[in-house]
Amino acid sequence: MSYPRIDLNGALVAITGAARGIGLATAAAFVAEGAYVALGDLDEAMAVQAADGLGDRAVGHALDVTDKASYAAFLGAAAAWRGAPLDVLVNNAGVMPNGPFLDQSDRIDQLTMDVNVYGVIHGMRLALPGMLERDRGHVVNIASLAGKFPIKGLAVYNASKYAVVGLTAATRLELDDTGVSVSAVLPSAVRTELSSGIDYGILPAVDPEDIAAAVVRTVETRAAETAVPGYVGMAANAAGLVPEPVMRLLRRAANDDAAITRVDHATRRVYLDRIEKQ
Repeated sequence: MSYPRIDLNGALVAITGAARGIGLATAAAFVAEGAYVALGDLDEAMAVQAADGLGDRAVGHALDVTDKASYAAFLGAAAAWRGAPLDVLVNNAGVMPNGPFLDQSDRIDQLTMDVNVYGVIHGMRLALPGMLERDRGHVVNIASLAGKFPIKGLAVYNASKYAVVGLTAATRLELDDTGVSVSAVLPSAVRTELSSGIDYGILPAVDPEDIAAAVVRTVETRAAETAVPGYVGMAANAAGLVPEPVMRLLRRAANDDAAITRVDHATRRVYLDRIEKQ
Protein backbone atom coordinates (compact mmCIF):
# COMPACT_ATOMS: atom_id res chain seq x y z
CA MET A 1 0.00 0.00 0.00
CA SER A 2 1.15 3.54 -0.76
CA TYR A 3 0.08 6.32 1.58
CA PRO A 4 0.77 10.07 1.51
CA ARG A 5 3.89 10.78 3.53
CA ILE A 6 3.47 12.29 6.99
CA ASP A 7 6.40 14.49 7.96
CA LEU A 8 6.64 14.23 11.74
CA ASN A 9 8.57 17.49 11.97
CA GLY A 10 5.70 19.83 12.83
CA ALA A 11 2.98 17.15 12.74
CA LEU A 12 0.21 17.08 15.34
CA VAL A 13 -0.04 13.85 17.31
CA ALA A 14 -2.59 12.94 20.00
CA ILE A 15 -1.93 10.12 22.46
CA THR A 16 -4.31 8.62 25.02
CA GLY A 17 -3.20 7.23 28.38
CA ALA A 18 -0.11 9.38 27.93
CA ALA A 19 0.78 10.42 31.48
CA ARG A 20 2.88 7.32 32.16
CA GLY A 21 4.27 4.09 30.71
CA ILE A 22 3.96 3.41 26.99
CA GLY A 23 1.97 6.58 26.36
CA LEU A 24 4.56 8.88 27.88
CA ALA A 25 7.45 7.08 26.18
CA THR A 26 5.60 7.41 22.86
CA ALA A 27 5.00 11.12 23.43
CA ALA A 28 8.71 11.62 24.10
CA ALA A 29 9.61 9.68 20.94
CA PHE A 30 7.32 11.82 18.77
CA VAL A 31 8.62 15.06 20.33
CA ALA A 32 12.15 13.88 19.53
CA GLU A 33 11.05 13.64 15.88
CA GLY A 34 9.86 17.26 15.93
CA ALA A 35 6.13 16.57 16.36
CA TYR A 36 3.72 18.51 18.54
CA VAL A 37 2.06 16.11 20.95
CA ALA A 38 -1.17 16.33 22.95
CA LEU A 39 -1.11 14.01 25.96
CA GLY A 40 -4.51 12.88 27.20
CA ASP A 41 -5.03 11.04 30.47
CA LEU A 42 -7.65 10.44 33.14
CA ASP A 43 -5.16 11.94 35.59
CA GLU A 44 -5.09 15.52 34.29
CA ALA A 45 -2.46 16.75 36.75
CA MET A 46 -0.08 13.97 35.77
CA ALA A 47 -0.73 14.58 32.05
CA VAL A 48 0.09 18.27 32.43
CA GLN A 49 3.20 17.49 34.46
CA ALA A 50 4.34 14.92 31.90
CA ALA A 51 3.82 17.40 29.05
CA ASP A 52 5.74 20.10 30.92
CA GLY A 53 8.66 17.70 31.15
CA LEU A 54 8.68 17.35 27.36
CA GLY A 55 8.93 21.08 26.62
CA ASP A 56 6.88 23.46 24.53
CA ARG A 57 6.05 20.86 21.88
CA ALA A 58 3.75 19.00 24.30
CA VAL A 59 0.54 19.81 26.13
CA GLY A 60 -1.45 17.80 28.66
CA HIS A 61 -5.23 17.44 28.94
CA ALA A 62 -7.81 15.55 30.93
CA LEU A 63 -9.28 12.65 28.97
CA ASP A 64 -11.73 9.88 29.80
CA VAL A 65 -11.65 7.62 26.76
CA THR A 66 -14.86 5.89 27.87
CA ASP A 67 -16.72 9.21 27.41
CA LYS A 68 -17.00 10.18 23.75
CA ALA A 69 -17.67 13.83 24.65
CA SER A 70 -14.48 13.92 26.72
CA TYR A 71 -12.56 12.39 23.82
CA ALA A 72 -14.01 14.95 21.40
CA ALA A 73 -13.02 17.79 23.73
CA PHE A 74 -9.47 16.42 23.94
CA LEU A 75 -9.07 16.25 20.15
CA GLY A 76 -10.67 19.67 19.76
CA ALA A 77 -8.28 21.20 22.29
CA ALA A 78 -5.30 19.61 20.53
CA ALA A 79 -6.35 21.06 17.15
CA ALA A 80 -7.03 24.47 18.67
CA TRP A 81 -3.62 24.47 20.39
CA ARG A 82 -1.82 24.07 17.09
CA GLY A 83 -4.37 25.66 14.79
CA ALA A 84 -3.93 22.59 12.62
CA PRO A 85 -5.64 19.26 11.97
CA LEU A 86 -4.60 15.99 13.57
CA ASP A 87 -2.02 13.96 11.68
CA VAL A 88 -1.57 10.94 13.97
CA LEU A 89 -3.74 9.43 16.70
CA VAL A 90 -2.35 6.84 19.10
CA ASN A 91 -5.02 4.91 21.02
CA ASN A 92 -2.91 3.73 23.93
CA ALA A 93 -5.10 3.96 27.06
CA GLY A 94 -5.77 0.55 28.59
CA VAL A 95 -6.35 -1.40 31.78
CA MET A 96 -5.31 -4.96 32.65
CA PRO A 97 -7.01 -6.62 35.62
CA ASN A 98 -5.86 -10.17 36.27
CA GLY A 99 -7.12 -13.27 38.01
CA PRO A 100 -9.27 -16.32 37.29
CA PHE A 101 -12.22 -15.49 35.01
CA LEU A 102 -14.88 -16.60 37.51
CA ASP A 103 -13.33 -14.42 40.23
CA GLN A 104 -13.57 -11.19 38.24
CA SER A 105 -16.34 -8.67 38.90
CA ASP A 106 -18.84 -7.52 36.30
CA ARG A 107 -17.93 -3.91 37.05
CA ILE A 108 -14.23 -4.40 36.28
CA ASP A 109 -15.07 -6.46 33.20
CA GLN A 110 -17.22 -3.57 31.95
CA LEU A 111 -14.44 -1.09 32.67
CA THR A 112 -11.96 -3.24 30.74
CA MET A 113 -14.16 -3.31 27.66
CA ASP A 114 -15.09 0.37 27.96
CA VAL A 115 -11.46 1.52 28.14
CA ASN A 116 -9.74 -1.04 25.94
CA VAL A 117 -12.37 -1.38 23.22
CA TYR A 118 -14.79 1.54 23.28
CA GLY A 119 -11.97 3.96 24.00
CA VAL A 120 -10.42 2.89 20.71
CA ILE A 121 -13.75 3.02 18.87
CA HIS A 122 -14.48 6.53 20.16
CA GLY A 123 -11.07 7.78 19.05
CA MET A 124 -11.35 6.30 15.58
CA ARG A 125 -14.90 7.54 15.01
CA LEU A 126 -13.87 11.06 16.04
CA ALA A 127 -10.50 11.30 14.27
CA LEU A 128 -11.04 9.40 11.03
CA PRO A 129 -13.66 11.66 9.37
CA GLY A 130 -11.30 14.66 9.36
CA MET A 131 -8.43 12.52 8.12
CA LEU A 132 -10.61 11.17 5.30
CA GLU A 133 -11.58 14.70 4.27
CA ARG A 134 -7.89 15.51 3.86
CA ASP A 135 -7.02 12.13 2.29
CA ARG A 136 -4.20 11.64 4.80
CA GLY A 137 -3.70 10.58 8.38
CA HIS A 138 -2.63 7.67 10.53
CA VAL A 139 -4.15 5.89 13.54
CA VAL A 140 -2.16 3.51 15.75
CA ASN A 141 -4.06 1.20 18.09
CA ILE A 142 -2.01 -0.32 20.89
CA ALA A 143 -3.27 -3.88 21.12
CA SER A 144 -1.21 -6.69 22.68
CA LEU A 145 0.20 -10.12 21.96
CA ALA A 146 -2.72 -11.05 24.23
CA GLY A 147 -4.85 -10.13 21.22
CA LYS A 148 -3.43 -13.14 19.40
CA PHE A 149 -2.44 -15.54 22.17
CA PRO A 150 -4.77 -16.50 25.08
CA ILE A 151 -3.29 -16.25 28.56
CA LYS A 152 -4.69 -17.78 31.73
CA GLY A 153 -5.76 -15.14 34.22
CA LEU A 154 -6.32 -12.48 31.56
CA ALA A 155 -9.51 -13.74 29.89
CA VAL A 156 -11.41 -10.45 29.62
CA TYR A 157 -8.24 -8.52 28.85
CA ASN A 158 -7.60 -11.11 26.12
CA ALA A 159 -11.11 -10.52 24.80
CA SER A 160 -10.60 -6.77 24.69
CA LYS A 161 -7.31 -7.01 22.83
CA TYR A 162 -8.63 -9.60 20.36
CA ALA A 163 -11.35 -7.02 19.67
CA VAL A 164 -8.81 -4.28 19.01
CA VAL A 165 -6.84 -6.49 16.61
CA GLY A 166 -9.99 -7.34 14.68
CA LEU A 167 -11.31 -3.78 14.72
CA THR A 168 -8.03 -2.46 13.37
CA ALA A 169 -7.77 -5.05 10.62
CA ALA A 170 -11.36 -4.63 9.41
CA THR A 171 -11.28 -0.82 9.48
CA ARG A 172 -7.98 -0.84 7.63
CA LEU A 173 -9.67 -2.81 4.83
CA GLU A 174 -12.54 -0.34 4.68
CA LEU A 175 -10.08 2.54 4.29
CA ASP A 176 -8.23 1.06 1.32
CA ASP A 177 -7.32 3.72 -1.27
CA THR A 178 -8.31 6.63 0.99
CA GLY A 179 -4.81 7.72 1.99
CA VAL A 180 -5.63 7.05 5.64
CA SER A 181 -3.97 4.14 7.45
CA VAL A 182 -4.78 2.21 10.62
CA SER A 183 -2.12 0.07 12.28
CA ALA A 184 -1.97 -2.17 15.33
CA VAL A 185 1.06 -2.47 17.58
CA LEU A 186 1.17 -5.66 19.63
CA PRO A 187 3.53 -5.51 22.61
CA SER A 188 4.65 -8.50 24.59
CA ALA A 189 4.81 -8.03 28.39
CA VAL A 190 5.90 -4.43 29.01
CA ARG A 191 7.73 -3.23 32.10
CA THR A 192 5.09 -0.74 33.25
CA GLU A 193 2.67 -0.34 36.13
CA LEU A 194 -0.01 -2.12 34.09
CA SER A 195 1.85 -5.44 34.38
CA SER A 196 3.49 -4.77 37.74
CA GLY A 197 3.67 -7.68 40.16
CA ILE A 198 3.05 -10.33 37.49
CA ASP A 199 5.68 -12.88 36.52
CA TYR A 200 5.94 -12.50 32.74
CA GLY A 201 5.99 -16.26 32.33
CA ILE A 202 6.38 -17.34 28.71
CA LEU A 203 6.28 -13.79 27.33
CA PRO A 204 9.54 -11.86 26.90
CA ALA A 205 9.64 -8.51 28.70
CA VAL A 206 10.19 -5.28 26.78
CA ASP A 207 10.47 -1.63 27.78
CA PRO A 208 8.00 1.21 27.02
CA GLU A 209 10.63 2.80 24.80
CA ASP A 210 10.62 -0.31 22.60
CA ILE A 211 6.90 0.12 22.01
CA ALA A 212 7.28 3.84 21.43
CA ALA A 213 9.89 3.22 18.73
CA ALA A 214 7.55 0.73 17.03
CA VAL A 215 4.66 3.21 17.10
CA VAL A 216 6.74 5.97 15.52
CA ARG A 217 8.04 3.51 12.93
CA THR A 218 4.49 2.74 11.74
CA VAL A 219 4.13 6.31 10.53
CA GLU A 220 6.70 5.43 7.87
CA THR A 221 5.92 1.75 7.27
CA ARG A 222 2.11 1.92 7.71
CA ALA A 223 2.35 -1.78 8.57
CA ALA A 224 -0.92 -3.51 9.40
CA GLU A 225 0.54 -5.14 12.52
CA THR A 226 3.80 -4.66 14.36
CA ALA A 227 4.64 -7.07 17.17
CA VAL A 228 7.26 -6.16 19.77
CA PRO A 229 9.50 -8.12 19.73
CA GLY A 230 8.80 -9.23 16.18
CA TYR A 231 9.56 -12.92 16.65
CA VAL A 232 6.85 -13.21 19.31
CA GLY A 233 4.28 -12.05 16.77
CA MET A 234 5.36 -14.76 14.38
CA ALA A 235 5.19 -17.33 17.18
CA ALA A 236 1.69 -16.18 18.19
CA ASN A 237 0.47 -16.50 14.59
CA ALA A 238 2.06 -19.93 14.26
CA ALA A 239 0.49 -21.09 17.53
CA GLY A 240 -2.90 -21.15 15.83
CA LEU A 241 -1.62 -23.85 13.50
CA VAL A 242 -0.41 -26.15 16.28
CA PRO A 243 -2.85 -28.93 17.32
CA GLU A 244 -4.42 -28.14 20.69
CA PRO A 245 -3.03 -31.23 22.52
CA VAL A 246 0.49 -30.29 21.45
CA MET A 247 -0.02 -26.66 22.43
CA ARG A 248 -1.34 -27.69 25.85
CA LEU A 249 1.80 -29.74 26.46
CA LEU A 250 4.02 -26.85 25.39
CA ARG A 251 2.14 -24.39 27.55
CA ARG A 252 2.26 -26.68 30.55
CA ALA A 253 6.00 -27.14 30.13
CA ALA A 254 6.39 -23.34 30.03
CA ASN A 255 4.30 -22.82 33.21
CA ASP A 256 1.91 -20.49 31.41
CA ASP A 257 -0.30 -19.62 34.40
CA ALA A 258 1.83 -16.68 35.57
CA ALA A 259 -1.07 -14.19 35.71
CA ILE A 260 -2.79 -16.44 38.28
CA THR A 261 -0.16 -18.28 40.29
CA ARG A 262 3.00 -16.17 40.13
CA VAL A 263 1.79 -12.78 41.27
CA ASP A 264 3.30 -10.42 43.83
CA HIS A 265 -0.05 -9.48 45.32
CA ALA A 266 1.24 -6.56 47.40
CA THR A 267 2.81 -4.91 44.35
CA ARG A 268 -0.13 -5.77 42.13
CA ARG A 269 -2.64 -4.35 44.62
CA VAL A 270 -1.37 -0.81 44.06
CA TYR A 271 -2.31 -1.00 40.38
CA LEU A 272 -5.60 -2.84 40.93
CA ASP A 273 -6.67 -0.29 43.55
CA ARG A 274 -6.09 2.50 41.06
CA ILE A 275 -8.26 0.97 38.37
CA GLU A 276 -10.90 0.06 40.97
CA LYS A 277 -11.25 3.81 41.63
CA GLN A 278 -12.06 4.42 37.97
